[in-house]
Amino acid sequence: MNAPTKRPRLRLAAAAAVTAALLGGAAAVPAAATTSAPGAPTAPEAPVVPRSDSPDHRLTEDELRREVARTLENAGFIGLTVEVRDGHRRIHARAGEAELNTGRPVPFGAHYRAASVTKSFVATVVLQLVAEGRLSLSDPVNKWLPGVVSGNGNDGRQITVRNLLQHTSGIHNYDYSDDTGDSAADFDRTRFDHVSPEQVVAGAMKHRPDFPPAPADDPEPDWNYSNPGYVLAGMIIQKVTGRAWPEEVRDRIIRPLGLTGTYEPGDDPRLKAPYAHTYQRFPGSGTWTDTTLRNVSWGGAAGSLISTDRDLDRFFTALLGGRLLPPAQLAEMRRTVPVGPDFEVAFPHAQYGLGMMRQPLSCGGYRWGHGGDLEGATVRTGFTEGGRRSVTISSSGKTDDDEQLLRAEAALQSLTERVLCDGVRPSRKL
Repeated sequence: MNAPTKRPRLRLAAAAAVTAALLGGAAAVPAAATTSAPGAPTAPEAPVVPRSDSPDHRLTEDELRREVARTLENAGFIGLTVEVRDGHRRIHARAGEAELNTGRPVPFGAHYRAASVTKSFVATVVLQLVAEGRLSLSDPVNKWLPGVVSGNGNDGRQITVRNLLQHTSGIHNYDYSDDTGDSAADFDRTRFDHVSPEQVVAGAMKHRPDFPPAPADDPEPDWNYSNPGYVLAGMIIQKVTGRAWPEEVRDRIIRPLGLTGTYEPGDDPRLKAPYAHTYQRFPGSGTWTDTTLRNVSWGGAAGSLISTDRDLDRFFTALLGGRLLPPAQLAEMRRTVPVGPDFEVAFPHAQYGLGMMRQPLSCGGYRWGHGGDLEGATVRTGFTEGGRRSVTISSSGKTDDDEQLLRAEAALQSLTERVLCDGVRPSRKL
């Protein structure tokens, strides 16, 4: 899903889908300019779209398809699929190619790497364990993983489980490519490497914390997206339950909800059919690199799940509807804090809860969810307050250019806004 580190790149980010989530009230998008980090590119402002529930003003299915085609062009993607749920109706749209230079359309119902959307699944399991009295959000990391978070000023005695889930731990957002390089040749050389959770955490511990861990009652804490924090959350799940986090996610979420396309691949670099290829233009390269086949063990509990549009919609709908968590734990998940300024460049006015992100809609209320990014791939999700409408987006084709990344993100957010505010009606009577 993709957190800005050295520059506003969106590795394993969230968003929707990281992009989206759920509270009460009708908050219009603020008109003030978004705060940005010094020297960072400015995020293009998304257009304000008036809400209209009138059937005559809602998008038709044909108009949605044209919007998707424009989004593909504006973002510079190779392939793009969108699934919209408006009430009980599901509408699918797509543009571009499933495989470069083949003309083959992106398949509907494709499997793809959910990347940081994995965080919402992991946070849900942690909160289920809290509800069962087996774990507390105030537990220090050292209680479950003694001595693991230490060195260079890192202190697992001060960092809580809440800090890990909320990205307020201060743990540096270490990425495997920090040590291996980020060129096309580096990717090809390391794409099948197995990277253990312990290696990820050890990599983060080589760095000083970005800031001290925030207290639970701080309404505006220091914040920085940290994939190692979620890797630690997965390790804590195993300590508490005696089972690896993918097993807990499978038995507590995937099987009960019938998410037949969602799974954790382990070291298997392949995707189950059907799927679309993903492509990245790496620094210094003038050509696309096919990133489809790869080992994402380095993502672990921060981003290794594979899923589908249908499954992510079913998961978030169940989660936000109270089917996976008791009211107290769902309220904790939706208790948000402002994201850091670098992150807000890409996600204006975003706030983050526990494995969920919230952004205001221009038509009132909020969209909730999470998103994810990997080399070559972007996933975004959005869910309206009452769950009436949702959108799930999967795209292929990314470059290392920050301005292009921000243009692509603005195009995705504009599409999400349009769909969630206006809805989609049939193009013709059935």
